[in-house]
Amino acid sequence: MMEETGLPYEVHRIDFGKGEQRTPEFLSLNPNGKIPAILDPNGPGGEPLALFESGAILHYLAEKTGKLLPADPTGRWETIQWVYFQVGGVGPMFGQLGFFHKFEGRSWNDKRALDRYVAESQRLLGVMDAHLASRDWFVGGAFSIADVSMLGMVRNLIGFYDAAALVGFDRYTHVARWLDRGLARPAVQRGVTIPGAAG
Repeated sequence: MMEETGLPYEVHRIDFGKGEQRTPEFLSLNPNGKIPAILDPNGPGGEPLALFESGAILHYLAEKTGKLLPADPTGRWETIQWVYFQVGGVGPMFGQLGFFHKFEGRSWNDKRALDRYVAESQRLLGVMDAHLASRDWFVGGAFSIADVSMLGMVRNLIGFYDAAALVGFDRYTHVARWLDRGLARPAVQRGVTIPGAAG
């Protein structure tokens, strides 16, 4: 999002292995002790503003810059609803699938949790695929914060979590084409290769 908007920024890596998310400095930005979090030194009224939660950050940056969020009320609310879809569904479900497929959960004998998150991830991918069947981007024919919110999650599902075969990603052809289009954007390419940012 920072690359798409052109705003100046500094990346600060938070090492969860060292507990940096629990330091007083980080908790002053995000009392929930999670990433992402931002500090805008030039917030409303010229005052610093700390924000956490990806959806809130995307919404704030879109409003601040007038980019990636339609001005018309219908397009605006359609975009926001897809951001909420990611925040409430895609993010948590793909993340839980990753835990049970790649991390500690994979050694659990009871596979019902993994099966549940696979099924829900497939359902969400099906919703996305049907929506993208007749469009390039989630809302109004233009790249928006709705797309930004989901690109990393889908990329990680099939890449970092190595779950493409598990969810049958090949059958979600419209999602795959959307992902390729999004990842080909120059700003996205710059964003995913920032040293020390995301893994």
